[in-house]
Amino acid sequence: MAGALLRVADRLLGTLAGLVLAVMLCVVISGVVLRYGFGSGLMGAEDLGIWLHIALISLGAPLALSGPLAMRLDSLVLRLPPLPQRVALIGADAVSVLAGLVLVFGGWAVVGMVGGMSPMLGVPEALRFALPLFGGGALLVMLFLTRIAQGDMLRALAGPLLGVTLHLLAGRFVIDTSWPASVWLALVAGLGLLLSAPLSHAFLAAAAVAIAFGSSLPEPAVLSTTVAGLSKFLLLAVPFFLLTGALLTASGSADRLVRFAASLVGHRRAGLAQTVLLTGVLFSGASGSSVANAAFGAATFQPELVRHGYPPAQAGAIVAATSVLDNVIPPSIAFLLLAAATNLSIGALLTGGFVAGGLMAFCLAVAIALTAGDHGRMPRVGRGVQARAALSAIPAFGLGLIVVFGIRVGIVTTTEAAALAAVYTFVLALVAQRGVQRIAGVFRQAAVEASAIGLLIGTAAPFAFLLAVDDIAGVMQSVVTLLGGSALAVLLLSNLVLLALGLILDIGAAILLIGPVLLPAAVAAGLDPVHFGVILVVNLMIHGLTPPLGLLVYVVSGVTGVPASALFRAVLPYLAALLVSLFILSALALIFRP
Repeated sequence: MAGALLRVADRLLGTLAGLVLAVMLCVVISGVVLRYGFGSGLMGAEDLGIWLHIALISLGAPLALSGPLAMRLDSLVLRLPPLPQRVALIGADAVSVLAGLVLVFGGWAVVGMVGGMSPMLGVPEALRFALPLFGGGALLVMLFLTRIAQGDMLRALAGPLLGVTLHLLAGRFVIDTSWPASVWLALVAGLGLLLSAPLSHAFLAAAAVAIAFGSSLPEPAVLSTTVAGLSKFLLLAVPFFLLTGALLTASGSADRLVRFAASLVGHRRAGLAQTVLLTGVLFSGASGSSVANAAFGAATFQPELVRHGYPPAQAGAIVAATSVLDNVIPPSIAFLLLAAATNLSIGALLTGGFVAGGLMAFCLAVAIALTAGDHGRMPRVGRGVQARAALSAIPAFGLGLIVVFGIRVGIVTTTEAAALAAVYTFVLALVAQRGVQRIAGVFRQAAVEASAIGLLIGTAAPFAFLLAVDDIAGVMQSVVTLLGGSALAVLLLSNLVLLALGLILDIGAAILLIGPVLLPAAVAAGLDPVHFGVILVVNLMIHGLTPPLGLLVYVVSGVTGVPASALFRAVLPYLAALLVSLFILSALALIFRP
C-alpha cells in the first residue's frame, strides 16, 4: 500500500513539476517574442517566473531524497558496523524531518505575517511563502512513505520522533557562547552531512538549531531568507540549461557531436578517449551542466571504452574528468550561481570560462595521451567525412551562438538566452520525431534536477546571511593582511581554502557561500575580480572528482555500476592535470593584473 502511494505521489509531483517548468519556459519566451515582435512586454513576467521557480522547487525537491542529486555524504556511514550505521541513518532522517518542519512552520508563520497583494501579479504575497510550506509537507510525507515501503518501521517512527523533538527544542533554549552563530550553523550542518542527510536539509536544520546559539534569524526569518535567495530572475536559467542538455541528448544531436569529434581526433593516440574529451568540450557549449554530461558520457562512452580495452574504472574516470568542463565552458550553471552571489558580470565570466575551459581541456588531453595507452585508435577519415560530420552537428553548434552571442551582445538576458536554447533543442527533438511521452519525461527529469539544485541555493541563503552578519569576509581580509596583503598571498590562501571546503561542501553551496567572502579580499589585493571568479569556479569544479562528495564520480558510478572507490583511484592522473591548469590560471592572474 505504501509503495503504491509512493509511486502515485512520485508520478504526480514529477508531472506537476514538469508542467511548471513548461509554463516557466512559455512565460520567458513570451516576453522575448513580445519585446522583439511587437515592441511591448509581458507585464509581470519576471515576478511570475520567480514565483513559478519557487513552485517548481517546492514540487520537485521532495523527489530528490535519493540518488546523486540528494548530495548525501554516505561513504562514511556505509562503512560503520550495523548498529552505529542504523543510528546514523535515523539521525539523517531526523535532520530531514527537522528541515521539513522548518519549511512547514516557518512558512505558516510568514504566511500569517505577510499581507498585501503582488503589484505585478495581483495575487496575495503570502502565496509565495505558502509554496515552500507545501514542499515541506510533501517532503515529510515522501520520507515517511519511503521508509514504510522499505519495511523499516524503526526508521519510519524514530526519525520523525527525533526530528519533532529537535524542532520543539530549537529556539526555546539559549546557549551562551563566544563563537558566532555562523560557526555553529556550519558545525551542525557538517554533523548532518556526516550522518548522510541531504546537504540542503542539513543547512535548513542547522539554521533552526543555530537559533539557540544566538542566530539573528528566527524560524520565520530562515524561511523568508530561503525564499529571498531564490527570488532572482537569473536563477531561472538553471532549469532551462538543464532542460537544454537533456533535450539535446533526446534529440540525437549529442550523438552527432560524438561523430564529429571522432572524425577529428579518433585516429590519434588513445583516439576513443580523446573523442570523449572533445565531445565533452562540444557538449559543454550546449548544456552547462556537468551532471548531464557525466550521465550522457557514462551511458554512451564508458561501455565503448571498455569494449576497446580500457579497464572499467579508467573508462569511467575519463568520462567523469571530461565532464568537469561543462561548468566552466559557457554556458555554465556554476558561473550563473557566482554572478547571482557576487553581482559579477555574467558575460565577462562566460568569456573567461572559454579560456579556462580550453586550458583545462589541453591539460586533460596530455594526461589522456600519457595514461590511456593506445586503445581505441580509429581509422583516419577523409575531409569529406569530416565535412559531413560537421554539417550534421551544425544544429548543436547553434546553441553556443544563441547563448554566448545573445548574452555578450546584450540582445537577451542570461535567463532569456537559456530559455531560447531550451526552445531550440525542443524543436530539434520534435524534428527528430521523438515521442511526446519521451519529451515529457525529459521535462520531468530536468524539473527534478533543477528542484534539487534550487533547494540547495535557497537553503544556503541563511548561512550566507549569517556569514555576512558575523563579518567573515572581514576576518578573511585580516588574515590576508597578516600574510602581507599581496596578490600572491590572497591567491595562495584562497586556493587552499577552496580546496579544503570543496572536500566537504557541494560545489554550488561553496560558490554561494565562499564567493562573497573571498572576492573582496581579491579586489583589495589588486586582482581582477572576473579572473578571480574564474579561478574560484575552476577550483571548486575540480572537487567533482574528489572524495568524499565527488558528485561526478558518483553519477558515473550510478550509471555504470563501477564502485566509486575504484573510480576515485583511477581519476587521480586526470585530477593532477586539472590541478596543473588551476596553477597556470593562478599564475596568469598574478601576471595580468589590472
